[in-house]
Amino acid sequence: MKIIAVGMNYSEHVKELNNIIPSEPVIFMKPDSALLKNNKPFYIPNFSNEIHYETELIVRIDKLGKNISEKFASRYYTTIGLGIDFTARDLQRTLRPLGNPWEICKAFDGSAVVSEFYPIKDFGELQNLNFHLEIDGRIVQKGNTSDMIFNINQIIAYVSRFFTLKIGDIIFTGTPVGVGKVDVNNHLEAYLENKKLLDFIVK
Repeated sequence: MKIIAVGMNYSEHVKELNNIIPSEPVIFMKPDSALLKNNKPFYIPNFSNEIHYETELIVRIDKLGKNISEKFASRYYTTIGLGIDFTARDLQRTLRPLGNPWEICKAFDGSAVVSEFYPIKDFGELQNLNFHLEIDGRIVQKGNTSDMIFNINQIIAYVSRFFTLKIGDIIFTGTPVGVGKVDVNNHLEAYLENKKLLDFIVK
């Protein structure tokens, strides 16, 4: 399986990082060693002093596909969840001006936190879902999937031009405004609508 992620997919988040709104989806990938499941603790790595949370709706692919048309993209997934794309922001600030790849700041071990996956029908209209992250009981980030620059079907159509999508692949669909730093002993809880999907500690 592979983890495909979309950067800069909410306009207010693009602005908070002083970036330009993209004309096409910004795609990067994480290895399977980045996966952190079952609400296991996240350990802050020793190579960064500024790890940021980025809360995202995630989609799991359940059908093999290549060069998928946008109008048929919804046939390739039936379940969704929440994920946190942990980012070494201090490293990213160094890499981006040089035009260097993002992998060491985005794809390190444990940087892709994923919840269990649930049927889309459990939550309602896919492109109008609320989600939020709480740290130590305080809401720090809120988003709605209606604010995506590129919706899920557009993302799948675009990505499948370059990569064959396989059963079990996970897509992180982008984060809304409100990203920020995590510290040791923070307690993170993430909700999709009113359902808690993530509940873990930073160590």
